[in-house]
Amino acid sequence: MDDAPVDFHVINISRNAQRAEAVRTLLAANRLGMDSDVRYFMLALDNQRLVGCAGLAKNIIKCVAVAPEWRGQNLSARLLQEVERYALAQGYFHLFLYTRPYNIDKFAQSGFWPIVQCDDSAVLMENTPIGIQRYCKQLRTLRKSGARIGSIVMNANPFTLGHRYLAEQAARACDWLHLFVVREDASFFPFNERLAMVRSGVADIPNLTVHEGSHYLISRATFPGYFLKDKGAIEQAWGGMDLLIFRHYIAPALGITHRFVGSEPFCPVTRQYNQSMHSWLEATDTDQTPNITVVEIPRMCRKASGEAISASEVRRLLKTQHFARIRDIVPHTTYSLLLQQYRAAVA
Repeated sequence: MDDAPVDFHVINISRNAQRAEAVRTLLAANRLGMDSDVRYFMLALDNQRLVGCAGLAKNIIKCVAVAPEWRGQNLSARLLQEVERYALAQGYFHLFLYTRPYNIDKFAQSGFWPIVQCDDSAVLMENTPIGIQRYCKQLRTLRKSGARIGSIVMNANPFTLGHRYLAEQAARACDWLHLFVVREDASFFPFNERLAMVRSGVADIPNLTVHEGSHYLISRATFPGYFLKDKGAIEQAWGGMDLLIFRHYIAPALGITHRFVGSEPFCPVTRQYNQSMHSWLEATDTDQTPNITVVEIPRMCRKASGEAISASEVRRLLKTQHFARIRDIVPHTTYSLLLQQYRAAVA
């Protein structure tokens, strides 16, 4: 029977071990896992027995599951309605969810529209039919003329001389360069600090625009793994969806023809992502979206040792307060910020 009596209740998953275990069991019964960034769950209770759940990680809905005997009774739609209402109360108005492609119709009936789909693995949806179009309209106001328009997407955690070198080389090779700073606060340095470091570090490059990242630049830290069991499948779906959004929406809005990336000698996940760029951005597209040329630039190395400069090294040195060594691998603008924000904090 539709709309059967059910109580809805929100829990903080880290503070209720008994309910957390019940949620894991329900997800497992639906062949789903639990993503670690989900803090709150909307629970559907039938006489205190868990019959449905929907997780919320900031503005991303995840881990939606219904007990087998309750399927077909409109409970999924009611769960989405309740978790949306809770999200709105927390100040999250623009919501996203990831799911399997065969669930598109089900979530469309609850007011979600698909943005991008990666093969048969995953689809990203949002709770507005004009969200991505509105973002592209904003980007088009920053469009620059030229035959060769470049782009870089960076986390800059923190901004190093290596990042500066990549920006310099790319800007020299282009009529204009668009540099995006990943917004997601899942890094050592918060977004506002990373953005400030990037803006200060490239302020003297005349043909460059720094963009604040958006939710349409998908962070690996928030991409869901709860419905993709294999780690390789997770990496492939994340990379594919992120790059398809860039190719189909962001690049056309700004007239981007090239994407520049630094070589990756350390992190295998980032190295695989760099390789995926060629597949997703350069391949002939069925909907005739222009392809984007991927240019990989060898990473800048330290003169003394010949070792590639990395942001992870800066983070390690910061923890041990080796500021003299940090000075050698970051711009003076980054160094000044680190001294102001982190030397006093640790001392």
